[in-house]
Amino acid sequence: MSFSIQSLYNWYRETLRNPKYRWWVILGTLAYLASPIDIAPDFLPVVGQIDDVAIAVLLISEVSQMAIDYFKSSQTPTASTSEAASNASDSAPKTVDVDAVSMP
Repeated sequence: MSFSIQSLYNWYRETLRNPKYRWWVILGTLAYLASPIDIAPDFLPVVGQIDDVAIAVLLISEVSQMAIDYFKSSQTPTASTSEAASNASDSAPKTVDVDAVSMP
């Protein structure tokens, strides 16, 4: 089993999207960001902030994507619903006949 940044990212993303572990991952990430114990300690000038920024960006992007997906799924399209209801009331489906023509 090889370790890579992509595999770590995929694990984090899949765990965050699992409803059973979602809040634990969010709370763990926030605790990691607030904790002085890091992969790269914060007293190092640039390196110390890079891991915190990367994890914060990852958390924000995944949570915002989940929120966007939730809001898109919760919206009910009114136009297509009324159109589908009117099509369901018609007894014959509307079809369009098209003649195929070969192009030279």
